[in-house]
Amino acid sequence: MTVQITTLTNGFRIVTERMPGLQSASVGIWVTAGGRNEREDQNGIAHFLEHMAFKGTKRRSTLQIAEAIEDVGGYMNAYTSREATAYYARVLGQDVGLALDVIADILLNPVFAPEEIDIERGVILQEIGQALDTPDDVIFDWLQERAYPDQPIGRTILGPPDRVRAFSREDLRAFVAEHYAPGNMILAAAGDVDHDALVRQAEALFAHLSPVQGALIQPARFAGGEFRQEKPLEQAHLALAFEAPDYLDPEIYTAQVYANALGGGMSSRLFQEIREKRGLCYTIFASAGAYSDAGLMTIYAGTSGEQMPELARITIDEMRRAADDMSEAEVERARAQMRAGLLMGLESPSNRAERMARMVQIWGSVPTPEQVVEKIDAVNRTAVRDFAGRMIGEAGAVMALYGPVSDAPDLAALDRQRRAA
Repeated sequence: MTVQITTLTNGFRIVTERMPGLQSASVGIWVTAGGRNEREDQNGIAHFLEHMAFKGTKRRSTLQIAEAIEDVGGYMNAYTSREATAYYARVLGQDVGLALDVIADILLNPVFAPEEIDIERGVILQEIGQALDTPDDVIFDWLQERAYPDQPIGRTILGPPDRVRAFSREDLRAFVAEHYAPGNMILAAAGDVDHDALVRQAEALFAHLSPVQGALIQPARFAGGEFRQEKPLEQAHLALAFEAPDYLDPEIYTAQVYANALGGGMSSRLFQEIREKRGLCYTIFASAGAYSDAGLMTIYAGTSGEQMPELARITIDEMRRAADDMSEAEVERARAQMRAGLLMGLESPSNRAERMARMVQIWGSVPTPEQVVEKIDAVNRTAVRDFAGRMIGEAGAVMALYGPVSDAPDLAALDRQRRAA
């Protein structure tokens, strides 16, 4: 399997990987225009625009967009993140050209009919309401906002309801004109695909677009702090995070190995000590997430209000212990989890296409699985212990609490415990 990358003269990029033996393919366009690209008065518009993509074009009605893909047994969807918006489809190999034509149509020829904008506005407001009613969802928005206050990267992707209620057709068109430029678009496809055929089709569909100088994103500035909201829920929810490497930092692999060993699975320290041995929670995990210029190592858990102080204390104790006695077996288990997760994920054309788009967006190239595995395997116990030491001694921290959390320790108390000699 070989990755092929072609860049059109206007900057539009095509990256593909043929996967022999598959009869299906995943094809999509990733646009480097997400929540980070919004001004404060635009917060939520990238996500609103994603919703509007399926609401009619100059060539197809809302129903015709759905029928075009589903008539051939395919599936189509989209999502918005802080650094990208993706529009993608899964179809049989023989229908890749059709899928790309539909995706190009919704990107290049949206109608933005006022009545459809109002309908979708209501849908998004319901989505916001649903998120606010989901504690283990909304708490991460609050954590992000405290980590990066008054910055685009810290704002919610859905946007505040008052902004969503105010967005107009002109607002949507202006955001597209500013950010949906060919240099910000990556066509990624994997599975039963023909690179040359996709390049020819991309040239026919996108080569007429003029390059546009995109607006620079605001660099992320970690601040940290605490957010706490009391509410009479059944569970108290804790999200605790620490400043960590970004995607471009070679130490990202160390951060991911550490997070896996600390709370990445049933054998991890936090799961074994807090759930299995003490029965303090149902869900607890750690993960290392990253952006182009920032990263967070995050721990989440839910428990009763009465047990939250103990859970928080043990979590910090386990972080401190990891810096002293992380074993070679734990590090190898975490490396194995990462290797297997990478390689098993690459059996899916959808995962492979998304990975290629993300890699091209970050690095301009796609490292091979073997190159990534080599970096994972290079992470040793000494590196993980050193990283764990920085997590307890130097890293900035941020915390969000939600529910019956009146007895939960504050961040200052946890920091004193974390950094105690």
